[in-house]
Amino acid sequence: MNIQDIIAKKRDKQKLNKAEIEFFIKEYTNGSIADYQASALIMAIYINGMDEEEIANLTLAMAHSGDILDLSELGNVVDKHSTGGVGDKVTLILAPIIASLGVPVAKMSGRGLGYTGGTIDKLESIPGYRTDVSEEEFIRNVKNIGISIIGQTLNLAPADKKIYALRDATSTTESIPLIASSIMSKKIAAGANKIVLDVTYGSGAFMKTKERAQELADTMIKIGKLANRKTVALITSMEQPLGKNVGNSLEVIEAVEALKGNMADDVKEVVLELGSNMLKLAGKGDNLEENKQKMLENIQNEKAYAKLKELVANQGGDVSYIEDTSKFKKAKYILPVVLESEGIIKELKAEEIGKISVFLGAGRIKKEEKIESEVGIVLNKKVGDKVRSRDIVAYIHANDEEKGREAIKRLQEIYVVK
Repeated sequence: MNIQDIIAKKRDKQKLNKAEIEFFIKEYTNGSIADYQASALIMAIYINGMDEEEIANLTLAMAHSGDILDLSELGNVVDKHSTGGVGDKVTLILAPIIASLGVPVAKMSGRGLGYTGGTIDKLESIPGYRTDVSEEEFIRNVKNIGISIIGQTLNLAPADKKIYALRDATSTTESIPLIASSIMSKKIAAGANKIVLDVTYGSGAFMKTKERAQELADTMIKIGKLANRKTVALITSMEQPLGKNVGNSLEVIEAVEALKGNMADDVKEVVLELGSNMLKLAGKGDNLEENKQKMLENIQNEKAYAKLKELVANQGGDVSYIEDTSKFKKAKYILPVVLESEGIIKELKAEEIGKISVFLGAGRIKKEEKIESEVGIVLNKKVGDKVRSRDIVAYIHANDEEKGREAIKRLQEIYVVK
């Protein structure tokens, strides 16, 4: 068996068997298969797809490419994962709320992929916060304070970590087999026995239509069942960015404000919907509306905010940045975006805004690129808002003035006012 034959087989729209998939994952993880060969196979999968059996075999091979955490001693551990979006800071808000209600949160998150942001990049914008803790410390953190959010360690789904970076750099992100196997391999390896999935659709999501999002959701639920993980999937819209801030430290700031009770309506809707289902899976109440009220109470009494501070402190982060978000490093240029037109904002495509944020330095074009945590976009006006001539609809946060001016022009074109 060799990688050239496997690439050729998928290139020619043939089905890969379990042994071929396991060979690819094993040999790519240990370095015997080169990045360019893996890229060729990933592109062939992207173009020609995989059937359910192939996807399940790929997922399980990736999950077992490293350690599988055993979190059974922690009881019911519920994980949440989003398929990606623009301005999606839900985990930063939701995880502390759920942990504050007595449900263990053991979450392994990813970095930004394409024009979508990543929770780990956001957390790393908090000075000192460590995302690369050992598996032992990860479990100890959950035992001690009920929550830990880490990046993919070397030993948890290492195959996915390598493939994830390649997908980002080769424009092969929008593929159901690759998305489903990536997400579910991480979930299986990270040890949670209950999983709630936020499957996004629309301009700012990898799935552009609700139908494709449902297909992805169904695929992941089937994988969850095969792996003996109770899995629930919710379909949410990502036609425009979620919340107001797009960019790493900017989204942390918005998350902190949300936990202090100042949460944008669209963010609140997603947070409460996902969280109420997480509580139900954890056996904390079958009534979703009552579960939402419990979450709102722990925002009001600041128990959720306190849990975020505990999480940050426990993983080496400087809590003073959470207590006073004005301490976060600011971009060199904060530039207003002004519209000449009047009317109602009818459209604000999330994908284009995500691409502008990457252009500014908030995301990656190449897998080895470093991001600039302080750059991004703050949206003053969104779909449905009224605009008068010369209104400031947004602010560009840039470290390069020329890029900032270009971003203004691009953003002015994205706002559709009628």
